[in-house]
Amino acid sequence: MAVDNSTSAQSKSATPVGDPGKIRNVVFVGSSGTGKTTVVEGLLAATGEIGRAGSVAEGTTVTDYEDIEHKTNRSVGLALAPLSFGGVKINVIDAPGYADYLGDLRAAIRGADAAVFVISAVDGISGATRLLWDELARERMPRAILITKLDNPRADYDEVVEACRQSFGESVLPMMVPIYKSEAEVGKLLDILTGKVVDFTTGQRQVRAAEGDEVGKMERNREAFIEALITESGDEDLMEAYLEGDELDGEALKADLQKAMAAASFFPIMPMAAAGGIGTDELLYLIRDGFPSPVVAELPEVLDPAGKEVAVSCDPKGPLVAEVIKTTQDPYVGRISIVRVFSGTLRAESTVHVEGHGSSADAAVGLGGHAGNERVGTLTSPLGAKQRPVPYAVAGDLAAVARLTSAETGDTVSDPNKPLVAQPWMSPEAMLPVAIKAANSSDEDKLGTGLNRLVSEDPTLRVEHNPETGQTVLWTMGDAHVDVTFQRLADKFGVKVERIPYRVALRETFNQKLTAEGRHVKQSGGHGQYAKCQVEVEPLAPGAGFEFVDKVVGGAVPRQFIPSVEKGVKAQMAKGVLAGYPVVDIRVTLFDGKAHSVDSSDAAFQMAGAVALREAAKKAGVINLLEPVVTMSILVDDEHVGAIMSDLSSRRGRLTGTESVAGGRTMVKAEVPQFEVTNYATDLRSMSRGTGSFTSDYLGHEPMPPHRVEAVIAEAAKAKAGS
Repeated sequence: MAVDNSTSAQSKSATPVGDPGKIRNVVFVGSSGTGKTTVVEGLLAATGEIGRAGSVAEGTTVTDYEDIEHKTNRSVGLALAPLSFGGVKINVIDAPGYADYLGDLRAAIRGADAAVFVISAVDGISGATRLLWDELARERMPRAILITKLDNPRADYDEVVEACRQSFGESVLPMMVPIYKSEAEVGKLLDILTGKVVDFTTGQRQVRAAEGDEVGKMERNREAFIEALITESGDEDLMEAYLEGDELDGEALKADLQKAMAAASFFPIMPMAAAGGIGTDELLYLIRDGFPSPVVAELPEVLDPAGKEVAVSCDPKGPLVAEVIKTTQDPYVGRISIVRVFSGTLRAESTVHVEGHGSSADAAVGLGGHAGNERVGTLTSPLGAKQRPVPYAVAGDLAAVARLTSAETGDTVSDPNKPLVAQPWMSPEAMLPVAIKAANSSDEDKLGTGLNRLVSEDPTLRVEHNPETGQTVLWTMGDAHVDVTFQRLADKFGVKVERIPYRVALRETFNQKLTAEGRHVKQSGGHGQYAKCQVEVEPLAPGAGFEFVDKVVGGAVPRQFIPSVEKGVKAQMAKGVLAGYPVVDIRVTLFDGKAHSVDSSDAAFQMAGAVALREAAKKAGVINLLEPVVTMSILVDDEHVGAIMSDLSSRRGRLTGTESVAGGRTMVKAEVPQFEVTNYATDLRSMSRGTGSFTSDYLGHEPMPPHRVEAVIAEAAKAKAGS
C-alpha cells in the first residue's frame, strides 16, 4: 500500500497509547523455515526499534525465545515485539509454527486481532501450512498472506499465489505483484490497490505512476482484485461507480479493505524479499491502514461471579478485563505475565483481582480453582530482553506485568471491586505420555515445584501421578515439547530428570473358579503368629468390581478376624498376583479356616488372606491380563487414509468407520489397545507428514493376547530382579 517514500525511524512503542483505535495487534504465523523471524526483525529495523536487519540474531533479542531454542533448534513459544509506525502502535506477536506448540499459537491468536500468514516462495504450501490456516479460519481471524524469500533463485511468486487460491479460496488475491530486476532480485512492486509502482531499481524506495509494460500488467491484476474487494466489503455505492467506469477514490478503497479484512472474508497477498528490505514498508502500511483495530475486534465472552454474561467493549474507561496469554519466569524479576487488555485500563502498582480455572466465577468457564487479589508490579512494553516501563495499558493493548505470583496462562485480571472472568480459549489436549523420575534423590523435592510452575506457564503440559503404575507422567504435545520441558527444568529449577519406560495401566483378573488355602504360621519363641483360611475365588463380569462373601460356619475363623482376611485380600489385589498390576472383577468367598487362641491376630489373618489369593493364582492359566482399549478418531488428508488404516490394523485395532470431512480430509474411527498407541502422537505426525490429528477416549479393559501377556510377565520379572 504505497503512500509515501520513507518510514519513520523514531521509535515510540514504549510510549503508552491512549486511543485503542491507534493500536494494531498482529500475530505472525507460519511453518518453520518460512523466514517469519527474519520478517519481524526487518519490521523492527525499519521502524527504528533495533539496528538494521541482521544486527539481531534469529531467536535471540528480538524474539525472546530463551537460550533453549539454540540448544534444541526449535522455537519454544510466542514472543511480543511492539513497534511504532505512522502514528500507530503495532504489537507484533511472533507465534511458533512447530506442531508441538499449538497451545502457544492459540494463545497468540487470542492476543491478536489479525494475522500475517507467512509462506515461503521456495517451499510453497504443505499440509502443515493448511492446518495453520485452518486454526486461523476457525477463529475467523482477519489475515493477509505474506510470500517470503522472493530473492531465492527457486522462488516462484505466481505459482505460490495460485496454490494459495486453490488451497484457501477465491477471496485470496495478490495486492502487490513483484517485477524482477534480474534473476533472484526484485526491482519493483506493482501496488494493485493504489495503481502505483514502488520502484527499488535505483537503490532507493520510490513511488511513481505505472508506465510502459507496467500498465498492462497492473490492469490485468487490478480488475479481479478490485471486484473481489468491493464485493466482500459490501460497498454497493463503490461497486456502482466501478461498474460505470468512474475513477475510484483511494481512501474509499482503503476503507473497503478494512471492512473486508475485518470480516475475515478477503485476504490480500503481499510479496517480500527481506534481505533487501523489499516489501517491508508495504507490509507496515497494510497493517496500519488495512488491518482492524481492537475497537472493531470481537471480544471473548465475559462472566460475572454469578456466571452471568457481562457486556464489555474496547473502552479504556470501561471495567477492567485483561487476560494472561503467556507466563514466564525471569531469574531476576520472577514471574512475568504478558496480558491482553480487552476493557478498561491496567495501571502499574495497582491492585487487581486474578481469577481463573473456573474458581468462584462460574463452573461453566471450565477451568478449575483459584482466585485472589494481587498488586501489579512494574508494567512494561517488552522487546526481547528489554523491559521498558510504561505507566498504563489501555483496552486493546498488550503489556508485560511483573510479580503476579499466582497468575497462570489463561487467567483473567480484573478490578477487585468488580471481579470478572473471560471465557478461556480452548487449549489442545496433550497426547504423548512420558514417564519421568528425578535423576538423583536430591532433585526429588525440587521436581514437584518445577513441574507445578511449568504447568502454570504452559496449559498444554499436564502432570499425572498414576496410582495404578506409581509413575509420574508428563502428557506433552510431542518430542520437541518433551526436550524443551526437560531443558527448562534443568535451566530454571536445577532439576535433571530421566525418561523411563511408560507403563500402561494394565489389570489382572481370574478366568475360572478355584479354591486355595492361605497359611501364615510362625513360631520362633515367645508370641507366635497363626492364621489359616480357605477361600474360593471366581471371576465376575467386567466392571463388577470386588465382592467378599463370608460363609464361615462353626467359628472356624473368629468373627473379629473375618474383616482381616478381606483386608489382606484387598491389599494383595492392589499389588497384583501375576505382573504387579491390580486385580479386578472377582468374588472371594471365605468358607473355612483355623485360629489359635493365643497366636492369632488381625495382622496374621491379613497375611493369610493375601497368601490365599497368591496361592489361587499359582495354577497356570487362571489369570488374565486386561489392557485398556481406547476409541480413536483420527483426522487425516485423504491421501493418507490407506496408510493410517493399515497401520491401525497392525496395532490390533478394530476399524469402526470412516467419515468424509470438508477440505479433502477423512475421519478414521477405530478401537485400539492403548498399549499399542502410547507414541501415536509422534507416529501419526510422521505418517501424515505433520497433518494428522487425533482424539481418544477410554472404552474399557479387555483380555490381552497370550503372546503379549508372556512379554509383559517377562518384563515385570526383569524389573523386579533389577530392583
